[in-house]
Amino acid sequence: MTSSAGLDGTRGMPESFSCPLCGSPQTRHFHADSKRHYQRCGHCDLVFVPESFFLSMEEEKALYDMHENDPRDAAYRGFLSRLFEPMLERIPENGRGLDFGCGPGPTLSLMFEEQGRTVQLYDPFYAPDEAVLDGEYDFITATEVVEHLHHPGNELERLWALLRPAGWLGIMTRRLMPEQHFPDWHYKNDPTHVIFFSDRTFLWLASRWKTTATFLGPDVVLLQKPL
Repeated sequence: MTSSAGLDGTRGMPESFSCPLCGSPQTRHFHADSKRHYQRCGHCDLVFVPESFFLSMEEEKALYDMHENDPRDAAYRGFLSRLFEPMLERIPENGRGLDFGCGPGPTLSLMFEEQGRTVQLYDPFYAPDEAVLDGEYDFITATEVVEHLHHPGNELERLWALLRPAGWLGIMTRRLMPEQHFPDWHYKNDPTHVIFFSDRTFLWLASRWKTTATFLGPDVVLLQKPL
């Protein structure tokens, strides 16, 4: 870990940080544990880990290499179906999609292709073809990805720009629990998870993009680009 802040989350800690999603300087200290500390944005409600606590790319990839995402795993397909099924209902039969952050075992893309859609893959570690980020898409999926983004404002705006009018962005990430439960929330313990969205954060994003956020369960949100 490339931290200069100290394991107690206080030594060397700057007094304020700008939000990596909306850019607001109106952030406050939210929580600290034995490994890192967390800020909360007063504008868009994002909770984020300061950059000094980010892992190196090599450390990140070593953890991702341990994931066992097998397209033949029925349980894994069932997990992805929480986003796949509502997306499939909304996209055109000949739709062209992008699986952003597909990981070492692309599965969601295969599920869409089995239903006649075409899907491009992008992942900075496993499918780093940035040419696909110059395309246009009817749908984009990001499953268990956005919590890893170091520059979410730039990266999500780029994805939104790739969508055609009426296209869909589907995001799967665990949304924040009430503040009093955060210290015991397992999702924050993954050292590659550095940003955390609440319902309010997604509503802020939807407002910025002049659309609505459709929440499905505790971890799926769909956003449609206006015509």
